[in-house]
Formats: sequence, structure tokens, C-alpha cells
Amino acid sequence: MNRSRPLTIALLFATPGTGWGGMEKHVSDLGLELARRGHSVHVMAHGSYQARFPAKVHFHPLPVQCSRLNTRLRFALRQCIRRIKPDVLHSHGNKAAQLAGRMAPDLAPLRVGTVHGIKKNHKAFLRQDTVIAVSPWVFENLEHGNKHLIYNGIAIDRAPRADDHRAMDVHKTRAQCIAVGRLEPVKGFHTLIEAWSQLVQPAQLTIYGEGSERPRLERLIDTLNLQNDVTLFGYCEDLQPIYRDADLTIISSEREGFSYVLIEALAADCPVISTPVAGPLELLPESALSPDGSDQSLRAIIDQTLSDLPGTRQAQVPAMQRIKTTFTIEAMVDNIERLYREAMT
Repeated sequence: MNRSRPLTIALLFATPGTGWGGMEKHVSDLGLELARRGHSVHVMAHGSYQARFPAKVHFHPLPVQCSRLNTRLRFALRQCIRRIKPDVLHSHGNKAAQLAGRMAPDLAPLRVGTVHGIKKNHKAFLRQDTVIAVSPWVFENLEHGNKHLIYNGIAIDRAPRADDHRAMDVHKTRAQCIAVGRLEPVKGFHTLIEAWSQLVQPAQLTIYGEGSERPRLERLIDTLNLQNDVTLFGYCEDLQPIYRDADLTIISSEREGFSYVLIEALAADCPVISTPVAGPLELLPESALSPDGSDQSLRAIIDQTLSDLPGTRQAQVPAMQRIKTTFTIEAMVDNIERLYREAMT
């Protein structure tokens, strides 16, 4: 085959259109970069995401809010794939992989699936020709005969972080800490807020994101009398300046496939502490990890970190440097594009 010819690539994800998280961002970045390289890229997803994709990426709305066994959804997907005639059908997440696995093989010569998170099982991916894991933890727990580890990537801002003056700002009385993610139970923000109520070091926490947990978290903040210490900011489109201005990013998740928050913060030279989930376990020093993710251990590591922020940043310089060379969009798409071509031979 011609290994340099442009490919027709169909990207499928099946989240219900109620939020924008790491998987959705991954598909957006992947699709745009593949299109920039001359491939014909088609995204099939919930119609509410259409505005997220530029004109050079062909968007096809599907009723993915329906169950994966819904005949209307399966018919719409089959007809869409027949129109696109893709060389590669690349599904993202369990539901998309299960939908793609039910398509007749002649509709897509190559089926690729990406596993973005830790699940009880990944049987939905068994019908894919090849599977991508986004972290070593996901890779090790994935049973598939043709699996590959390809890290997520981000756009890297090469401008230096000019924040030394903030550490010496005499007007600054509290460290500015942030957490980012969907306000859903798996992100562990309730545990983080409970930990915050026990802090010894003075610090302000701002949580960026929206989700179904907002009312519960608001009640918890009121109950613990943290109205002046914890803020639920809501969704923020451009987080880069937020990371660059923060003293510390905190990941409190109960589980992660591979956190974009981790690599975005480190790329902005903002130190991170985390619960022991995929991503931080591979990149951060042990001193930056809460042993068990409980509010007590999280509180202890936050207090310890805030007592020596310069030392924490210095310990994470190797991780920050690694992010800027290995975890770029270009590196991610280089690896995925190579995988497509090798799998098609």
C-alpha cells in the first residue's frame, strides 16, 4: 500500500453531550492534527459537540444519548459509516468500542479502539483490530493481543513561567491552589473539600469544572464553613493562564486513565500532588502522592507540600521537562498515525 497517501479516518465517541472532558478533548486534538496533516477526518458524536470541531474536520451528529443496543442509533451509525467509507474506524471509550464492534467488517477495514479509563472490564474492545492504552496502568490491565501504549499529548506553551516574584509577594497571605475536572463522584472533590477543612497551612482552593455533584459540594462547603476558603468556579475554557498563576494543582480522583490535568499543570511548571492514580503514579515523585486517597492522607500531603512549595517544584522539574518533550500533540499523533499505517499493511 501507499504509506504516504492521505487516509479517511472516522473518529467515534459516544458520550451524551452533557460535558467536555479528557476523552472529548483528546478526540478534538487528534482530529484537528490529523486533518492538518492532510487526512480526511470525520467525527461521529453527539450533536452538541459540533461547534467544538472546525470546518476542516467533518462532523456527523449521532443520537449517541440512546443506549448502545438502540436500533435507531445502530442504524444511524451504520449509514454514516457507509457514507464515509473510512480506511480507519477509531472508537474512543467503551460504548463507542461496543458500537463499532457490532458493525459489519466490510464497513471499516481497520478498527482501532482507545481505552481512556480504568473499567471493571474492557470486553468492548475485543472486537477491535488494535487497541491503544493511554497509560501503563491501563495497558497492563488490558487483555488484547494487539495493544499499544500511546500517551495523551497537549499543545505546549514554550514561554517561561515568570512566577518567582509571586513567591516573594508580601501581600500574598495564602497559597493559591486549584483542582480541575468534571464535578462527578469519581473526581473525589468531596474528599478534597473534607481535607481542606482540616488544613493547618493557609490556602485558597478553586475548583474548575461543572457536573452533577455541584449541589452536594456546595452543601458540603457550607456545612464545613469553607465559603471563604473553597470556590466552585465552574467550567473554564482556557485553563493555561490558571495553571501558570497557581501555586499548586491537586488531583483527588478515585481513578483515572491518564489525567490531562496532570500534564497541563506540569507543562505550565505548576507542581502537582495527587491521589495514587494512573499518570501521577508514573510521573510524580512518591512525596507528591497521597498513599490511600483518604481525606486524612490528602490533608497531610497538602500541608506538607504547602510548607515547602519551592522544594516541591524543584523535585518535579524532571517531570515538567519530560512533559514538554514526550507528551505533545505532535508526538501523540505521530504514534497514532504510525499505528494506523502499520496495522493496515
